[in-house]
Amino acid sequence: QVQLVESGGGLVQAGGSLRLSCAASGRTFSSYAMGWFRQAPGKEREFVAAISCSGRNTAYADSVKGRFTISRDNAKNAVYLQMNSLKAEDTAVYYCAAPAEDCASDTLPLPGLYAYWGQGTQVTVSS
Repeated sequence: QVQLVESGGGLVQAGGSLRLSCAASGRTFSSYAMGWFRQAPGKEREFVAAISCSGRNTAYADSVKGRFTISRDNAKNAVYLQMNSLKAEDTAVYYCAAPAEDCASDTLPLPGLYAYWGQGTQVTVSS
């Protein structure tokens, strides 16, 4: 079992920045990858970014590449999402997630393999 708690959401103007945090507990944090997803009103939840166990491998959705950065601190059991150059279309509830399986060769899980989810944090970007 993994428990996840997000924080750091809020209201920001277009072009601004926010840093989301996710605190994890319940399982050895360095043994599993982590991901960020988001869901905008009326839309399906979508993948945003993922990071491997060690932090050496990352992946991003095309829509956020070059603007968002995912990172993790295994000593603090935390994963972060630094969001820069925010746009109105980034408005959504953001969720951190963990897969059911531990890392294998420091790879990234497919988006459909995430089993544990936080409660979400709202990000609103005003234009």
